[in-house]
Amino acid sequence: MKQAQTNSPHVTDIVRLVEVCKTYQQGEVAVHAVDHISLEIDTGDFCALCGPSGSGKTTVLNMIGGLDRPTSGQVLLEGHDMAALSRGEVANIRRDRIGFVFQAYNLIPVMTAYENAEFVLKLQGVSEQECHARVMAILNEVGLQGLEHRRPNEMSGGQQQRVAIARAIVTRPAIVLADEPTANVDSVTADALLDLMQRLNRDDGITFLFSTHDQRVMDRARRLIRLRDGKLESDEARV
Repeated sequence: MKQAQTNSPHVTDIVRLVEVCKTYQQGEVAVHAVDHISLEIDTGDFCALCGPSGSGKTTVLNMIGGLDRPTSGQVLLEGHDMAALSRGEVANIRRDRIGFVFQAYNLIPVMTAYENAEFVLKLQGVSEQECHARVMAILNEVGLQGLEHRRPNEMSGGQQQRVAIARAIVTRPAIVLADEPTANVDSVTADALLDLMQRLNRDDGITFLFSTHDQRVMDRARRLIRLRDGKLESDEARV
């Protein structure tokens, strides 16, 4: 099992958790959603956080992505302690270094597929010419050529998830965090999406970290990190 250390990150580490805890108060009861987890994610990993509902998977993903902060411990992304940064600094890291794929897609309903994929590039200040070139290339790569002018309500669940993947990778992030990315699609679409993400990992070197209880995702992962009751149960590297 990989254990994070408190010295400077290894060159290959993109994410390190050091004795991370996350506690929520429900009335007078303290709920330990994440309980002293230490682990490392290497650059280029295709890795799944798995475990039953309530095991802490999404909480870990949200802390790595800067959407939530640990109660104690360190969450480091490319050496940056996410909890020590200002809100603005965390927002910049999310914008520039992290791609998110959400279970509910989280597409902007009034925007087309093209506009959804383009949105973060606009926030980055990328020129219109480069935006167009990158967005069209990504939409083609994820199999959405000819559908760029459709809005989410005009697309199937699988197509919406492809838009979400396009939006996540068009910024050329260091890591993609995918929360139950196959939960709302059929098995054929799920396999196609996983094929796509494996190819992006293999050919473009993008690190993928999934939160999942889908056996299909676990079968594809090169590493399985199992959580139970907020604790790290096992960490298995696979051939």
